[in-house]
Parts: sequence; C-alpha cells; structure tokens
Amino acid sequence: MICNLCPNRCNVNRLVSLGICLSPEDMIINRIAPHFFEEPPISGTKGSGTVFFGGCTMKCSFCQNYEISKKPSGKEFSPKELAGKLQELEGLGVHNINFVTPTHYSHKIRETLDMYMPNIPIVYNTSGYELAEVIRNMEKYVDIYLPDLKYASSDLAKKYSGRYDYPEFAITAIAEMVKQKKNTYDLNGLMKTGVIIRHMILPGNSGDSINVLKVIKENLGTEVTLSLMSQFTPMPSCPELPSTLKPLEYKLVINKARDMGFEDVFIQEMSSAQKSYIPNWKEEL
Repeated sequence: MICNLCPNRCNVNRLVSLGICLSPEDMIINRIAPHFFEEPPISGTKGSGTVFFGGCTMKCSFCQNYEISKKPSGKEFSPKELAGKLQELEGLGVHNINFVTPTHYSHKIRETLDMYMPNIPIVYNTSGYELAEVIRNMEKYVDIYLPDLKYASSDLAKKYSGRYDYPEFAITAIAEMVKQKKNTYDLNGLMKTGVIIRHMILPGNSGDSINVLKVIKENLGTEVTLSLMSQFTPMPSCPELPSTLKPLEYKLVINKARDMGFEDVFIQEMSSAQKSYIPNWKEEL
C-alpha cells in the first residue's frame, strides 16, 4: 500500500521502502503481555493486554520506549498470527486489548480484528499525532481511546518531537475520539468505552502544560477525563531535560486543572518517574 496513515503523509510503498516511522508493511511487534501500569480503570487487577508495536510516527527525544520506537527490531506478525495472540491474551483474563503506538499499523489492526474480535474492550493507545479520517475508520473497532496531548506549543512540539504541526492534528483527532466514545464503566469500575486524555508534564515546561489544559477546555470542555502524568524520566537522548519533574511543578498543573473546572483527573505518584516502569522488551512474545 501507499502509506498516508499519519500526518507525515510519507506517500511511500512500505513493501519496498520505509517512511518516517521506519516500519515495513508487516507488523513489527516487540511485546505482547499483560501490563499493570496504565490508569486504574484500564489496568484493573488483571492487567491490560498490551501489544507494543515497533516504530513511531513521532521523534520524541525523551521517549522511554526509544529502543523500539526509533529502530523497529521486534518480530513480524501477520494479522492471522496476531489474532491468535489476542485470543491467548484474552484467555489470560486481561481486562482489555491495548494497542500501543498503533497509528502506522491501524490498517493491519482492522484486518486483525476482522478475523477475531475479542469479547473485551479494544484500546487505541496513541501519541495523538493522528489524522481524523483514520480515527473515523477505527470507530467500529475501538472502544477506548488513550491519546496523548503532549504540547500546546508548536515550538515545543518541534523542539522535542520534531513535529511543528503536532498540536493542530492532535486536538482535531482527539475531538473526533471524544465525539465517538462516551465514558462507561462496569460494576468493578473498569472502563468499557470512552476517552482518557493523557498529558505528561515536562520539567521546566509547566506553562505549556497549563496551556494544554486551556486548549482542552476551549475545544472539548471540562467534562472530559484527564490523566496528568508525572512520570518523565531523563534520557541520554534528551540532554535539555536532565532531571525529573519537581513536585511543585506537578502540583501547580493539578491545581490549575481543578481551578479550570476539570473534575475527572487521574494523578500519578511522583515515584512513577523510574526506569523500572519501562517494559522489558526481551520478554517472549
């Protein structure tokens, strides 16, 4: 196929060459396993059944998953093979199937789910750098969206992720997600359908985080669900951000969210800023 699945619009045939995501046509997957470090209504007690894809449409210098995002090196899967793995995950009792960094394989995900649709929610866990038309194509397949809204500033988006146009594409795509899915929960408090908008506060950039809240309020209102994350972990690839988030910075953003009228907000422990929370990519698939 000629790939234009994300705002990069590389227009390349991935059977013979690679686009910006560095991913071939066949799915490259680095980990398929229960994961316990998502928001409580996603991870629950038995974990979220995560499928971590290799490659990425973004170039975030602080990426915690840089080992798999910057140079896809996992195992190739066909839709039929992945469908079998989804059945195995479901058999383990996970609460949902969670496709992580799915954008550049969204077409293959649809093909997989046409072969086998699990009887548990499907989660689309994305950077937010999406085309609204691709999100519309996912509507009948996805139950829960977990998008990032990383920046309000185009300059910061360019500086840290190489994508000056990130804010405009992200808020448009997230608006489509919110339009599609209303938050619903089962009797145990696990999410069945809905959207959780994630934002990780970067050290020294709480001002942009407050602007992210303003963008959300202006475009989506204050009834949406937010996850304000403190888990930034310094990476050698990003010397501009050499330290973890200060508690006062995090508290400032949380208080601003409350002042603006956001009530459904997930808050992390500051101890989440540890490399031990990064998955083990050498585990068996």
